[in-house]
Amino acid sequence: MRVPPYGSRRVPVGARDRRARFLPPPPGRARLTDDPPAVAVAGGGIAGFAAATVLAERGARVTLLERETSLGGRLAGRPVRLADGSRATMSRGFHAFFRQYYNLRALLRRVDPGLGMLRPLPDYPLRHSSGLCDSFRRVPRTPPWSAAGFVALSPSFGARDLLRMDPVAALPLLDVSAADIHRALDDTSAHDFLGSIRFPRAARHLAFEVFSRSFFADPRELSAAEMVLMFHIYFLGSSEGLLFDVPDEPFPAALWDPLAGRLEALGARVETGTPAERVEPLPDGGFGVVAGGADRRFDAVVLALDTDGLRGLVARSPRLGDAAWRERVGRLRTAPPFLVSRLWLDRPVRPERPGFLGTSGYGSLDNVSVLDRWEGEAARWAARSGGSVVELHAYALPEDTEPSAEQELLLGQLHRVYPETRAARVLDARHEWRADCPAFPVGGHPDRPTVRTGVPGLVVAGDLVATGLPVALMERAATSGFAAANVLLHRWGVRGEPLFTVPDGGRSRALRALARWGRGRTGKESTTAPART
Repeated sequence: MRVPPYGSRRVPVGARDRRARFLPPPPGRARLTDDPPAVAVAGGGIAGFAAATVLAERGARVTLLERETSLGGRLAGRPVRLADGSRATMSRGFHAFFRQYYNLRALLRRVDPGLGMLRPLPDYPLRHSSGLCDSFRRVPRTPPWSAAGFVALSPSFGARDLLRMDPVAALPLLDVSAADIHRALDDTSAHDFLGSIRFPRAARHLAFEVFSRSFFADPRELSAAEMVLMFHIYFLGSSEGLLFDVPDEPFPAALWDPLAGRLEALGARVETGTPAERVEPLPDGGFGVVAGGADRRFDAVVLALDTDGLRGLVARSPRLGDAAWRERVGRLRTAPPFLVSRLWLDRPVRPERPGFLGTSGYGSLDNVSVLDRWEGEAARWAARSGGSVVELHAYALPEDTEPSAEQELLLGQLHRVYPETRAARVLDARHEWRADCPAFPVGGHPDRPTVRTGVPGLVVAGDLVATGLPVALMERAATSGFAAANVLLHRWGVRGEPLFTVPDGGRSRALRALARWGRGRTGKESTTAPART
């Protein structure tokens, strides 16, 4: 299967949704010629790889700088040796590759046109400790039947719950514009918004809070705009549905080694263990970059860093950007800490257990993954040992959480969720404690950087970036990386990368009309405006 050249398609490769939105790049020549500009890309995660790949394909001299010794950012993996002497890969944990992640998939198709490295999971089940369970396997994918089907099939929606809801207050969900939703709802928390529409409490815990915690945030701290945007992306804006794929091998083998190899084949330099320490504008319009203790000169810079990395680099670079931009960057916050525990057990979990299970009501446990259900490395270890590899996630933990105590608590919750694991012996365990995900707090949207910085030749990418497009999480990282490359390429008169998103706004005239009527009844500010990049 050959990937069509950039700019040649108006529908994403492999997309089910024929209404996916196509954003063509500005016109220009095909490639840079003569003396191509040198570009530093600081950050080797999804956003950095997306920007570096497009720039290198168009002929720029790219240097990718990653402070860690491994690539991938929050999808990085590191080799470990287990107690039985075997080698394994420890990562930052499970990530769902949803099918509306068009730009992330376009990046991965560079090294695997058929996306053979991704394996579909048959369901996205959610379980509450009360016994309620939800599933998305049988939920229709096409809006508005997706939301209607979820309500009809979910045990957390009773007739009395539906009667108590305020349907008029919920109507704006039918017509969400990514460009304007923050003006309407950024000053409201996700928790308060759900309360205002009287969303059933059981469904709130089982569905929306599971989703909101995927932003590593307590719903009381998360901007309602982000949650409503997510509702649009996965439910009422896209017909791709809520089922997803996962890599069939650890992240380095499946993603980063092939992508790094392709970058190097294009002439780019990939340097790990080399942080960008300082960036200073030069009188000739270029940039001086101190990286790995050495001074270097580049014509342009892409800052594809996490929140702390961006904030720290800007603080160390006193001439970078104007005062207002620097102040906004300085106010950016990270989400609370999270824990990923991976356990190698001496016996299998029951065969009917799903590969991934979202949980609520089990203390701090947010989900359970049985890695040997889909990941080749884990499956091979399980086959050799007769055991299983299980991963536990806990998001938005208190700052003063004691690590060893929390790890024991998660293990105890696993025993509640899957009782057969009580008898299992933990042959080995690895734990990742992190606090480096971006926060999307109530009222925080004005401080988030955009791709453009106001400094010619300096752009920002990452999942913390405000794009004005209906994208989130890994897809926001990939989209902003492509957009950052496009800004630089347009400056040099070169055509960039097309972008795709789910439709922006309501999918039908009837839904949009209902939403307008609802806004008129409540007197709330419109959530619809033309999207902008």
